[in-house]
Amino acid sequence: MAPGTLERAETEPMPTTNGTGHGNGHAAADTNGFRKRFVNINGTNGTRTAQASPDSAAVSRPSSSRNDSSTTNEQEASSSARRRPYEPHPSPRGSHRIKSFGVHQDDAGGPSGAYARIRSWGDERKSASPLELMRSSYDCVVIGSGYGGGVAASRMARTGESVCVLERGREHWPGEYPSDTDDALGQVHYSGQFSPGWLPKKVVNGGDPTGMYHLIFGNGQNAMVGNGLGGTSLINANVYLEVDDETLQQEQWPEEIRSDPSTLGPYFQMAEEMLEPKEYPADWPVLPKLELLKKQAEHLGMSDKFRRVRQTTRFQNGPNRAGVEMSPSALTGQDATGLNDGSKNTTLVTYVADAWNWGAEIFCESEVRYIAKAPDREGYIIYFAWHGRNRGHFKANLHGDLMWVHAKRAVFLGAGAIGSTEILLRSRQMGLDMSDQIGQNMSGNGDIFAFGYNTDHEVNGIGRSFPSPYHPVGPCITGIIDNRHGHKNPLDGYVIEEGAVPKALSPFLQAMLELLPGSIRASDQSLIDRVRGNLARVGSLFLGPYFRQGAIERTQTYLVMSHDSNQAVLTLKDDKPVLEFLGVGRSDHVKQLNEVLAKATRAAGGTFVHNPFYALMGQQELTVHPIGGACMASDGTGKTGVVNHRGQIFTGQGKETYEGLIVTDAAVIPTALGANPFATITALAERSVDLYAKSRKLMVDTRRNGILDLFGSPRFAGDHLRTNETDSDDEDASISSARTVIKTAERLNDAGFGFTEVMSGFIHYDDWKQDASGLDTYELAARIAESRCESARFFLSVQSFNTRSIVNDPDHRAMLTGTFSCPTIPGSPFMVQRGGFNLFKQFLDAPGTRNMVYNFDMRGVDGTVLHFRGYKVVNSSVALSPVQFWKATSTLYVTITRPYSDDESEYEEGPDDTNNRGAIVAKGIMRIQPADFASQILTMTPTGSGLWRKAISATSFLTYFTRKSMSLFLAPLTPLQYPTQSYQGFVNETVPSVTYKIVAEDGVTTRMHMWEPTNIIGEPKNLFMIPGASVDHQIYALPTIRYNAVNYFTRAGYRVFIPVHRIGALMVAQNNWTTYDARLDLRACLEQIRKEYGTGKIYAIAHCMGSVALSTGLLDGRIPASWLAGVTCSQVFMNPMWNFMNMIKIMAAPLPLDRVYKAIAGNWFSCSTGQDDSYIQKALNELLRLWPNERKELCNNACCHRVTFTYGRCWNHENLNEATHRQIDRFFGGVNMTLLHLLMKQGTEGGVMANGPLFERLDTPDNIQRLRDLPFYLFVGGDNAVLSPTATERTYEVLCDAFGTRDTRDGKGLQYKRRVVPNYGHLDCWMGRNAWRDVYPFVRKEVDDIMRGEDYVFEEPDDQFKRMVDAGMMH
Repeated sequence: MAPGTLERAETEPMPTTNGTGHGNGHAAADTNGFRKRFVNINGTNGTRTAQASPDSAAVSRPSSSRNDSSTTNEQEASSSARRRPYEPHPSPRGSHRIKSFGVHQDDAGGPSGAYARIRSWGDERKSASPLELMRSSYDCVVIGSGYGGGVAASRMARTGESVCVLERGREHWPGEYPSDTDDALGQVHYSGQFSPGWLPKKVVNGGDPTGMYHLIFGNGQNAMVGNGLGGTSLINANVYLEVDDETLQQEQWPEEIRSDPSTLGPYFQMAEEMLEPKEYPADWPVLPKLELLKKQAEHLGMSDKFRRVRQTTRFQNGPNRAGVEMSPSALTGQDATGLNDGSKNTTLVTYVADAWNWGAEIFCESEVRYIAKAPDREGYIIYFAWHGRNRGHFKANLHGDLMWVHAKRAVFLGAGAIGSTEILLRSRQMGLDMSDQIGQNMSGNGDIFAFGYNTDHEVNGIGRSFPSPYHPVGPCITGIIDNRHGHKNPLDGYVIEEGAVPKALSPFLQAMLELLPGSIRASDQSLIDRVRGNLARVGSLFLGPYFRQGAIERTQTYLVMSHDSNQAVLTLKDDKPVLEFLGVGRSDHVKQLNEVLAKATRAAGGTFVHNPFYALMGQQELTVHPIGGACMASDGTGKTGVVNHRGQIFTGQGKETYEGLIVTDAAVIPTALGANPFATITALAERSVDLYAKSRKLMVDTRRNGILDLFGSPRFAGDHLRTNETDSDDEDASISSARTVIKTAERLNDAGFGFTEVMSGFIHYDDWKQDASGLDTYELAARIAESRCESARFFLSVQSFNTRSIVNDPDHRAMLTGTFSCPTIPGSPFMVQRGGFNLFKQFLDAPGTRNMVYNFDMRGVDGTVLHFRGYKVVNSSVALSPVQFWKATSTLYVTITRPYSDDESEYEEGPDDTNNRGAIVAKGIMRIQPADFASQILTMTPTGSGLWRKAISATSFLTYFTRKSMSLFLAPLTPLQYPTQSYQGFVNETVPSVTYKIVAEDGVTTRMHMWEPTNIIGEPKNLFMIPGASVDHQIYALPTIRYNAVNYFTRAGYRVFIPVHRIGALMVAQNNWTTYDARLDLRACLEQIRKEYGTGKIYAIAHCMGSVALSTGLLDGRIPASWLAGVTCSQVFMNPMWNFMNMIKIMAAPLPLDRVYKAIAGNWFSCSTGQDDSYIQKALNELLRLWPNERKELCNNACCHRVTFTYGRCWNHENLNEATHRQIDRFFGGVNMTLLHLLMKQGTEGGVMANGPLFERLDTPDNIQRLRDLPFYLFVGGDNAVLSPTATERTYEVLCDAFGTRDTRDGKGLQYKRRVVPNYGHLDCWMGRNAWRDVYPFVRKEVDDIMRGEDYVFEEPDDQFKRMVDAGMMH
């Protein structure tokens, strides 16, 4: 097979055309996509036709043997390997004149302006994908989407390789390009070194970095290039002109090309097949500027060198080679700012569209910065700055916190001569070795711009958005004076082309041409000619640039391409590219060409004017064709070039090249071409890609696309991939999920909302223990990290594609994309893709808390995958405090884990926001800086298909954010939270094995529940766990936490008994029973246990008033101490002493509060309430809002307030989860006033008592003697707001004074122990979500020591609980 030809696996011909050679635009029934965008022109008579319905049947086409043969001829031509010498191309056979409309419809003339700007589809997604859908790795990454990048993307996609295209600019389609001055200025980006001859040089950078028009200032010559999907092809003049053989034979070219220029022949043919260049048809309207150029050629003696030049403008409708529906040219002359009529065969609608249809994934607003070799794996890492989501507002982070993608096999640089060279220069700075020639030998392609102002001839060279059908402008360039041949020195050759000035420049064109110095006027004009010329100038001045007889409408624009000295240099200064063109505008060759143009202008009776840069900036030129910078080597080594003849980059000065690192754009061209370069660029790119594909034995699939539906799905994507090793299953699943979210939003036409955030801080990388938790742990880690300079930062964009979802969905979820960097963590920087963000999500592990959660996998440059989980805690601590609110919403607590492998853990994450599935490798704290927050506000942007939808989206999001913020900030003033009817968050139903009916000696009936051990360790031991007042067994068997006390102790091998006594959550509790009476229930329960399981000793664990009830029974002898092996007392035993706030409540009130309440509301105070409660109770509920409390303990739960009012605050809120706190009414009963009076009296005097009226103290020395030989373990929460820690301290002192500290049974060990549990309150020691970790273990250890001996060591069974702990599910 000849070089450059593509083996055809299957041929699917394009839809045939009608007899006139024009496609009728209705070839298939499923072409409902791109056809919507373009207005079709009927091929037979040139009139506009109605669009086909998407569901219509295929329209039959006239059959013609000529049509069939033309298709065959195209296929035969594509396989030709012969390079043809240049021959003038006749105008297309059968081309039609675009009919005008109305009364002059039979006149010869230009097209109607009705389709000069085709319909735009706004924000609707097209070929490019949101960056949220980018994979971490691809087989090939293509940088740029112009001619070089487009070729690489198309051909490699057709080989079945996975392809990623990165384009700096945005995706713009015909109908969306700027036409007016204001719109165009908004699309300008300028950079480089501003070097006017009369001012100091200055490096500048401004405008829209992703704008379509990029002006690069240089010293000696300036450059204009295009950004956007399609590259400079969007704004070039479409001229397809092949380089001549003499140029290719110059010594600067590689031996493989200069010795045989015909080697490019097949590749030019491939380029022609895709781009379909044609001359301006002879039977189309006469163009004045073209006619004037012809006359000027005659005056210059070059009539034989004048012709119509081939261009990639379409002059007929129907699908192009790639299958994109096209329209014929509307002759607007707007090529230089983007053609809106859909007639231009840019790479967007040819190579890029083809690549998209074959599965290439395209990402815009992605400015590649540099390339590095991938660490610890094959391929390359391409670092890029993503300009999407308004990230440019973070100027310091945009180029500092770079995103990246991994190319496993190849990188094709097609970012243009300046763009690719800049990337390679920066890559070398970052450690990628290459030739010293990088940035050298650049050229402006000998470009010269100039004007023939105010000639004697009508030119009509100013572009119009909607040209008159009687006065068409034409394509930008239609004619050429080709003076490249017949010179002794080939470098003396040049071409002259006429041009059109786009409408955006017309308002100030006359001022520029009038005022610029150095103009050359015609010297032989008569008085009449001068008067006529002045009148024309005045006419344009007052009547505008489109005045038919004005000077501007009589101005010819020249574009010259020749050969310059190739002495330009591109360097980086302050990390910005700086061009140095040495002596370009001052060379004798340029002066000679200017004289030729001046002569042509004089012949037309006009004034020759240099381009503005030449006149104002010291004879500087402007090029639209920068080439070179990464030139092909003439000797095949890095000594003379940057790449070899294949485009492969040298690793240094020798012949060795990087495998798969290939330049495919104008940067490789080693010398000026003296012609419009894109045909040569395309051919060279085709050659380089073809040679690469052959080197890897890849076959390019050459099936035709059919008509593309660019708003649908790619036809050949997915099923043609050569390999399935593109991604992991997890990444595939996440991409599929994200794509579903995005497509659903598009299908429903939903509006979204997004913003970008930067946070920085310190994260300590270390091996953390799984039980290290709590905010203090994060603070410790941050302090360690700061002392070791372990800084961290993320730059993340948050995007909700459906605002209704983030506002109304319970998870309030959005998607995260960006980077995380922490140099001390191996693999940094990390890419964050499709991460999860939850805005004010209800935190189920703490009541009244709305967290902002950041939850995502992140992939390092070495392939390492870690998991990042961060949360901002926004709880009641922010109430009425702006400072605390800022601190809470700007402080992120971060945990980074290494995910467990499948054989390490079988559990998935639960709903707990702080759960970590994996081994913890780093922790720390990150914060938002005020300056970054100001930038973040500027990035907040609604998305949607229209202004109204965007406004609704923004309003909805901001309303939700404000409402949730205020509900937390004003928490004490928000509506009270009352009990619900439904059960929520019951995750651990702990059902008793047996329930006993207990009848005490006084006839009172209560209950006792029993649970058999779940882990048999010898003979089961009996454990008697006594709850406090107003509660029942559920404080130990709490269904709203994952692992409760009953689960824990049955797992430790104990048979657990829990009484529900008469002062607990029973109806009988309303009958004025007290703690003293409850001792009878406890005795009855112990008797039942002894009856069922023998007389062995029982270990007792008693909480609060249950402990007080036990103490009364032990002290008065009703419960024999010999029945018990030991006692663990939670919060109190025989010396109840109220905490400070409870003492104030008792002592400061003018009347006893229990008596007051009894007189007003009765003998029973219920801890539960409801919206239908009595007025007195509801009034009390409202008053209890004002009960003094710490800010962090504020809540709006009415039942929580009533419990606090009765007993004091029973918990640190942060230790309860939301389900427990929300349903506290289900775990609390109430208190009768008789019991409450006794409790007040006991707590005031500091000792247990019998019932009134005598209230005899029971903690007498004689009674205390009954406790001899009974071990006690006393513990109290350090933040207990019910009982003072002094209560257990007093009991400990009394017992030690009475019996000493040594164990009276054997004289070994300590008989009495006391412990304070930090960060815990009262009941949360049992009901807290992490009590399994902080409280239960030391209680179990004491029970084990007493019941199984001090030598006993508990061995953790390998059960569900252990696996949950190992998986991080219990934190």
